[in-house]
Amino acid sequence: MLELRHLRTLIALQETGSVSLAAERVFLTQSALSHQLKQLEAYYQQPLFERKSQPLRFTLAGERLLTLAHELLGRVAAAERDVARIREGDAGELRVAVECHTCFDWLMPAMDSYRQHWPAVELDIVSGFHADPVSLLLTQRADLAIVSEMEPQAGVVHHPLFAYEMVGIVARDHPLAEKKIWQAADFAGETLIQYPVPDDMLDLWRKVLLPAGVNPPRRSSELTVAIIQLVASRRGVAALPYWAVRPYLEKGYVVARTIGDGGLRSELYAAVRSEDAPLAFMQDFLATVRERSFATLPGLTVLAG
Repeated sequence: MLELRHLRTLIALQETGSVSLAAERVFLTQSALSHQLKQLEAYYQQPLFERKSQPLRFTLAGERLLTLAHELLGRVAAAERDVARIREGDAGELRVAVECHTCFDWLMPAMDSYRQHWPAVELDIVSGFHADPVSLLLTQRADLAIVSEMEPQAGVVHHPLFAYEMVGIVARDHPLAEKKIWQAADFAGETLIQYPVPDDMLDLWRKVLLPAGVNPPRRSSELTVAIIQLVASRRGVAALPYWAVRPYLEKGYVVARTIGDGGLRSELYAAVRSEDAPLAFMQDFLATVRERSFATLPGLTVLAG
């Protein structure tokens, strides 16, 4: 009765705390996932989690199967890596270029996990922020690029990583703190504090401000913590990933607000050279980034290819 797909479902439930989000994670409809869970509970003749809890809480039986899921799926992944090493070898070079300042928050933990899987792969980050990291792939100066748009290009393959919410942040005593949802007009007359990147690389600009003809004055900083400090002291407002600002929200330094009626979603992709895409150590790096990010960052959603 118990299959690997059931174990993956249990881990998705643990990481998302929600049946609907877990269904999205494992590419099922909510009804199909609910049916799968009911089959498991009927087989074991007891509930696996408390349905009315928020976030979802596992029962003792559910916790035991969840422990098995982590143990067994980890062993399956290790065996698959071993088979790949037998087929392709265990060494290689993987130089990563990024175009986003907040990428390091999730990239570094993923790289630490990956090094344990592929210790013979030379893993490194290409120094500096790169406005066009894909060009580094084509000139053999990088092997993987983290980008926010999937622009078709000869010789390059894009792999979806995840989508996330950008939130507006403001000082707790700022008038905009009273508004739960910000529209483009709310940024007019405010100083927008942002990373020092071109406007066309900012989703807030491309998706919200530019279509509305709003162009607020700017101030820039390289560091997320510096942006937070400027916002907290009422020097302006900012738009940052929810997962990047959550620690500061919990400490009460600033407040976060939804941008637009449906929220402002941003996306991240990994671009690699076509000839490198099938390599086992490359595929495992992509899988590790997704797994670690979904396990540790709040508010991520699955991004279709």
